[in-house]
Order: sequence, then structure tokens, then C-alpha cells
Amino acid sequence: MSVSPVKLSNGVEGIYISNSRFNTTTISFNFYFPLRFDTIAENALLPYILTSCSAKYKTFTELNMQLSMLYGADLTVSVNKVGDAQHIKIAISVINDDYSLTPTPVTEQAISLLNELIFNPLIENSAFLRADTERERRKLLEHVIGEINDKRIFARNRLISEMFSGLPAGVSPYGTVEAIKKITNQDLYKAWQRFLTNAYVRIQVVGKNNPDGIFNLISDKFSSISRVVDASLNKTENLLPAKIVNRVTDRMDVSQGKLVMGFSSELHGNEAYALSVATDIFGGGPYSGLFENVREKLSLCYYCSASAKKLKGYVMVDSGVELENAKKAEEEILNQLEIVKNGKFSEFTYNASIKSIVGSLNSYNDSISTIDAWYSLNISDKELKSPEEVADKISRVTVQDVINAANGIKLHTVYSLLPNKEGE
Repeated sequence: MSVSPVKLSNGVEGIYISNSRFNTTTISFNFYFPLRFDTIAENALLPYILTSCSAKYKTFTELNMQLSMLYGADLTVSVNKVGDAQHIKIAISVINDDYSLTPTPVTEQAISLLNELIFNPLIENSAFLRADTERERRKLLEHVIGEINDKRIFARNRLISEMFSGLPAGVSPYGTVEAIKKITNQDLYKAWQRFLTNAYVRIQVVGKNNPDGIFNLISDKFSSISRVVDASLNKTENLLPAKIVNRVTDRMDVSQGKLVMGFSSELHGNEAYALSVATDIFGGGPYSGLFENVREKLSLCYYCSASAKKLKGYVMVDSGVELENAKKAEEEILNQLEIVKNGKFSEFTYNASIKSIVGSLNSYNDSISTIDAWYSLNISDKELKSPEEVADKISRVTVQDVINAANGIKLHTVYSLLPNKEGE
């Protein structure tokens, strides 16, 4: 069943996703901005400060006490990229009103708390407090540096930065270490103003019942704000095929090499169902070519899998290799892609892939957080489709559809992170 958004203000909409399987309700504010070098880091840091204190709850201890009063409500933040947009989520999960003993519905109290944090932060002289800024900046730097130290994540990010060289899409959704270090408390105040005036905002409610008047509490907050939303949010520039394959190699003191390969594709967006199946047959489950042959039969990789990033129109192969096997692994990965392009995969593999993807889509309903994530990561759909509706589309993908999609996949960039040569 499709979900229909309700307009709350200019560039602000609300959606309710009914699900009676859980004893909790999740309410999330989702802010979307065009990816831009000069705002990525500030946008990423701001939500962590907003959810640590406010004008009413001046310390995290006070805020935590309020969360405890809401039967142990869970307050979370996430930062992602969705196509060419930066996505910032601030969410709260609370027990359903059916189980609340308070005279005011707990969901109403939860949305009031979110409103307090987002619309009434702790500010002095048009700036956030210096101590709060320094604390959250330090924590964000630790997170970003942690991704750099995790060489699998580092290699994947390096591939993306090379494929989208010179474009904001090539930067981490948190921004660079250098950009984060430069953020001032005055910069964050300007970022907060952008959140209220320029972001495309979607409020999502996932739960058993749609709480009465909950969207009105939010629309009232936005009603006095003059908003101008960037129309480019609905546009995503797809990865174009490379005229010459880009090859980049870094050498570091690592015990295991990383080989990450990026491919352009002719299919993109949320309608690219055949690309999902083709990529899964290529390198998804244990029935795929990369798993059965590159990893198991030939033992060329410690791990080897493929994933499709449909909104940006590219496919990524992620593998861990020994130095002496790197070239052989690349050759065999490309060979397995050719097998899919020529339709030389078995009926068992095709059926297993369809069944696996459909099962994965249906599992979104197993968690209230994954349901919320599903809709918040789909902002390009003219009509918001449920996981079940997409699963139905996947089940209709034919073998010929898979072959056609695979033939649009072309090697774009190869990134290798290899151990230092002996003596270096």
C-alpha cells in the first residue's frame, strides 16, 4: 500500500506509516539538503548538538531525565547521502499511547520534545555555546577518523571519492576532517537557520496509530518561518561511463589488501529493479558468481561482494585480497560479470536471487527503525512505494531484463589499497 504525504508547510510534508506489530511509535524529522562542499560538515555536526541540550534542557543530564520520564524514550541521530542530497535524521521512539499512564499522550510529549530541541536550541548572541560545539566536534572527528582507520570503509570511500572526483557526491556525508575542524559556533547557528528555512523536511510517524493532531504541532512551528527550498533536491546527476578506466593505488602498512571496483550503469533511480537482480546474481548471496567462484572455488579473496547504488547509477565490488592475488581477482571479477551479461547463469541462481531480494525487502517490516529508514531514504519517488510493492516489482524481473541490465554495467574506476612492498 502506497503512503500519501500530507503537506504541512512550504517544503515540509508528513507521512504516517501504519504498523501494528510493535509496541512503540517512532517519530522522525528528516532534513534534506543538496550536497555542497561548504555546508556538508556543518550540516552533519548540527544535529548532534541539537540532541544534546536545548534552552529548556541545558545539559545532557536534564535531557536524559526527560527521556526517562517518557518511559525511557530513545533519541537518535543519523547522517547519510541519498543520491545528491545530504540526509539528516533526528528521531525519537516511545511506547505506544495504549501503554502510557500519563494524562497527556506520550507521543504528544515526544513530539513536543523534538520541537523543543529543533526549534529552541541553547543559543547565546546568535551562536551555539563554545563548550557544546567543541564537545560535539571532537566526537564527530573521532567518528570520521575511526572510518579512516577501518581500511575496508576507507577503501570504499576512496573509490567513491575517485569516481566522483571534484563533486560533493565524492565526499563523506560527515564532511572532511579539515572542514570539521574549522567549524565555529557561529557557523552552526547559520546551519541551524538553514535547517529551518532551506531544508526539504519530511516528518515520519511509524506506529500502530496515527496520533491525533501530531502533524498540527509541527506545522504550527513552521508556519511563522519564511521558507525557500532548493528545487535541485529532486535532481540526481548519475555516474557517466568512463572514457578510460581510472586506476588508483595506495600503499599502506596493512596486512590485507583491498580491491574495490566501481562500475557505471545505464539504469538508475528507484525503477532500476533489474539492476538490483543483475547485481545480486553477479555478487550478492552465496549463489552468486563472486561468492561461488572468486571467493570459494578460486580462493582469490577473503570476501567479495557487489552492491548497486541505484540512485547514483553505479555498482560497487568490494573485496579483500592478498597482494599476489590482486590482479587475478580483478580479472576473475570481470569474467563473472561477463557471464551475467551473456546470460550464462543457472535457473537456480536466478530464482535464488529473486527469492533472496524479495525476502530481504519483506524483512523491512521486522523492525520499526528499518521501516522508518526505508521511507526516509526514498525521496525521489513520485509515489512512495512500500517494501512489499517493490518486492512485487522484483518478482516480475525476467532473465532477459537481467541480461539487459548487466550489459549496461561498465568498469569505471579501480581502487587498490595494497601492503607496502618489501623494504618500503
